[in-house]
Amino acid sequence: MAKILLIDDDVDIITACRMTLESVGHEIVEAHNSQDGIEKIRAERPELVILDVMMETHTAGFQLALKLHNPDPTSEFAEFKDLPILMLTAIHSTTPLRFEPDIDYLPVELFVDKPIDPAGLLSKVDWILSR
Repeated sequence: MAKILLIDDDVDIITACRMTLESVGHEIVEAHNSQDGIEKIRAERPELVILDVMMETHTAGFQLALKLHNPDPTSEFAEFKDLPILMLTAIHSTTPLRFEPDIDYLPVELFVDKPIDPAGLLSKVDWILSR
């Protein structure tokens, strides 16, 4: 199974995702903000990142996704440009704006609203990992 990094400041979300993903054999690493997430990405080399948008700032997750998927080959994160990201967030319940994956502005594989049921999370993770 895969090593998955959960980056979210909500401990309850981390716990729920961890239980769901570990129940099918995934190895879970967690981070609670963007900086911790970057450190864990470098140290742990996950196969997938599940990322929240609103953490230490309202756009922290967006900014982290843009850093990781920067197409510039000289970027300090160039080695992670193909690391898949599933954005799991409640931003649609707090703003009238709607977001979806976009190669230039939101470089993630999927954008999923919280809350997500365990079966839905597993199917999204399986879909990304099978690509």
